Amino acid sequence: MSEKKDVAVKRDFDVLALGEILLRLSPPDNERLVRGDLLRKQTGGAELNVASGIAMLGLRTGVISRIPDNDIGYFVKNYIRFCGVSDDYLVYDGSDDARLGIYYYENGAAPRKPAVIYDRHHSSMLGLTARDLPADIYGKTRCFHTTGITLALGDGVRKTAVDMIRRFKEAGALISFDVNFRANLWTEKEARQYVEQILPFVDVFFCSETTARLTFGKKGSLHEIMESFAKDYPLSVVATTQRVVHSPKRHTFGSVLYDAKNGVFYEEEPYRDIEVVDRIGSGDAYISGVLYGLLCDGGDCRKALRYGNAASAMKNTIPGDMPSCTLQEIDSVIRQHENGGGAEMNR
Repeated sequence: MSEKKDVAVKRDFDVLALGEILLRLSPPDNERLVRGDLLRKQTGGAELNVASGIAMLGLRTGVISRIPDNDIGYFVKNYIRFCGVSDDYLVYDGSDDARLGIYYYENGAAPRKPAVIYDRHHSSMLGLTARDLPADIYGKTRCFHTTGITLALGDGVRKTAVDMIRRFKEAGALISFDVNFRANLWTEKEARQYVEQILPFVDVFFCSETTARLTFGKKGSLHEIMESFAKDYPLSVVATTQRVVHSPKRHTFGSVLYDAKNGVFYEEEPYRDIEVVDRIGSGDAYISGVLYGLLCDGGDCRKALRYGNAASAMKNTIPGDMPSCTLQEIDSVIRQHENGGGAEMNR
């Protein structure tokens, strides 16, 4: 994959991501939601997680969203800044009905699975329109990222997202899209209908094998499925993660990345027996690593795969939605994974 059009153009951002920001409330450790007295307050959201992960690796990122103009919104803003993500394109909702979407997360321990409960209806994000943003935003970034979650939030947000995808594409940005299907937001039929409408504009496409088969009706081997997406649409890269859940606390993670331009598949030995502290956001961390690799070395798909897998493996070991690993830490994990062994402790 080669980065398009903006090689000689200096842009303010490497990645801008559009999506809803959520307040996460979780009981401590392995406590259950149905009992206990404490909930830990954190910030998350798929697109913000991606922007945060890329920022931690050293690129300039920003998030596009709409949040309440109150103390909860300011908590989010401060959290975003702490993660190194620009808040230049946060839109503030000053209405009496302003609210931030919430989700509750409970850790699992075999045989009990992790659990998520959403409370995101009527959030401020649903009122975001392209008119809320400066007209020159579309020429500000090398890459624009969003997900199927944003498309699924409602008709208004979907129209805004589709319009922005088209306008960023016209301005020369690389378009990254993660299907990230959520059955509690829309049906598989709806997801296929609307995602297929934007795929002609997408350059880097993230889709799980399960979603490809159930939502898009794809058949054949995984490689054949990935090739078929690239035959049907002008995609440059197709990426699919592969996770084996041995228990809520022990996973194996890897992925397959298809360089459609050169017809080459990239894979590596998966990260085995990851000690899972918190799996939320690990798929987003994978995307952050892939996009970092693609943007840093002119579309190096092998590097993108290595950084994606390492970033996801590391995120599983970190509480909260967002990664907190530096480039040096990821490089160290990659070396250890590829060479085997390593010191017991970083010191």
